[in-house]
Amino acid sequence: MFQEERLRSILAHLKTSKRISIEEICELFDVSRDTARRDLVKLEEDKAIIRTRGGAILPSPKHEIKDYVNRLSMVSEEKRQIGKKAASIIHPGDYIILDTSTTVQACAEQMEDVKCTIITNSINLADILIKNSQTHIQLLGGELHKEHRYLYGSSVIEKLSYYHVDKAFVGCAGISEKGVTVAHEEDGNVMQKMIQQAEQVILLADHTKIGITGYFRCAELNEIDLLITDREPNKEFQDLLDSHGVEIFITSHNEEGEILND
Repeated sequence: MFQEERLRSILAHLKTSKRISIEEICELFDVSRDTARRDLVKLEEDKAIIRTRGGAILPSPKHEIKDYVNRLSMVSEEKRQIGKKAASIIHPGDYIILDTSTTVQACAEQMEDVKCTIITNSINLADILIKNSQTHIQLLGGELHKEHRYLYGSSVIEKLSYYHVDKAFVGCAGISEKGVTVAHEEDGNVMQKMIQQAEQVILLADHTKIGITGYFRCAELNEIDLLITDREPNKEFQDLLDSHGVEIFITSHNEEGEILND
């Protein structure tokens, strides 16, 4: 077998098994340890793998975080369905925190005009909710992140500490065994406080976020009460959520028979 063929086969093995050892390469392809090492060096040079002691793993997927306007243009039907379900569990009299993610914005866009209080640091969400005559909006003041259109900083975190709410709806860049992660530390610091101030924390994340680890961890899995997503995760991930007490609602399923605590 030529090296190019082996390299393709090694990558195919990694996609299913997540890691491969020098010994496995030798056994699978009947090559020497020196040949196996050269194969891994070549794949590392091509940025296709990360070499580990005695083998290799695939690099973590990286997602470019576009600015807010560009992300809004990419809001999918899946995110709209997640937002619709989230909006349906906002009830009259609720005190709610909404973060700055585009999936949470999909929730705000589909909210009924109910008498409730919304606390947010997103100038976009505040503008959207102006149309709801019965909704009281508390916009958190702080430093403006112009590119992503949210307010952040110590003043936002301090003001949040005075509120106690029924539900917090938050988005993420990724959710994995490492926890819930976002792309920017300043955003993550605010989200940490939002999560602390809520009786129920509801994470809105489409299937592309599952298994992804972003830059800054804003929550451990056991801090999330409910995940609303659009596709059923694999059993391993469902077991991970279950072990941390996270309920899951999948919008692609029929709602009949689903259990949702609110």
